[in-house]
Amino acid sequence: MVEKDNKKLSIHKQCQLLDIHRSGFYYEPLGESSLNEHLMRRIDEHFLMHPYKGTRRMTEWLKEQGYDVNRKRVQKLYKKMGLEAIYPKPDLSKPDPAKYKYPYLLRGRHIAGPNEAWAIDITYIPMAKGFMYLAAIIDLYSRYVVGWSLSNTMSAGWITEMVRKAIDEHGTPQIQNSDQGSQFTSDEYIGLLKQHGIQISMDGKGRATDNIFIERLWRSLKYEYVYLHPANDGLELYQGIANWIWEYNHQRHHQALGYQKPDQWYHQAA
Repeated sequence: MVEKDNKKLSIHKQCQLLDIHRSGFYYEPLGESSLNEHLMRRIDEHFLMHPYKGTRRMTEWLKEQGYDVNRKRVQKLYKKMGLEAIYPKPDLSKPDPAKYKYPYLLRGRHIAGPNEAWAIDITYIPMAKGFMYLAAIIDLYSRYVVGWSLSNTMSAGWITEMVRKAIDEHGTPQIQNSDQGSQFTSDEYIGLLKQHGIQISMDGKGRATDNIFIERLWRSLKYEYVYLHPANDGLELYQGIANWIWEYNHQRHHQALGYQKPDQWYHQAA
């Protein structure tokens, strides 16, 4: 594995050779005050079931639970967690070109086979102490997770590297859908997709339902593993998520797939 004291190969070069992103090597969770970590966990649980709640309504809900918090604090935690409420906006069908870089290409589209459309997203993962970020790519035809990665930063480089690895392992999708986060509008990320001729699709701002399948993946992962078994460190978290995703891909039966497993649906049709 990576040798910190290797004088011939830098940690960066060793991580490249081992196919590990540097943020993945260190697996150092980000820290917050004990109260903020607790609030973030409660917000995450509640937001999964109520994604329409903005910071004002979340603040009121937290107060009802007995927490002495103000909206400014909740706004900061939303930003740190990468959360944005779903709510209607004027002229949503006519987005501002300066703010809405690419159109949403999946509305009303019938996905007929694997690698026709992938969805990518990032979510906050609470731990026993601290938190990390998890990114994943799901094939929308089969629900198969074609790539995932943990990091303690939400950098464009981290996301781009994960996408490049997924393409190397599974081929090139026709369409890749994301939200409008800065990682997905970066020159590095957009350049990789254009290099491979991938059509770029982006959710309407504030419309998490446009990426509903990967939102369901987050909900299942968190309720079945993350909340039940808070990891003590990054390596424990990595192994736990790796085990859960393997079982999801290879052992879980999906009603929408005729009670077959994502792995079967993806590879039989590929």
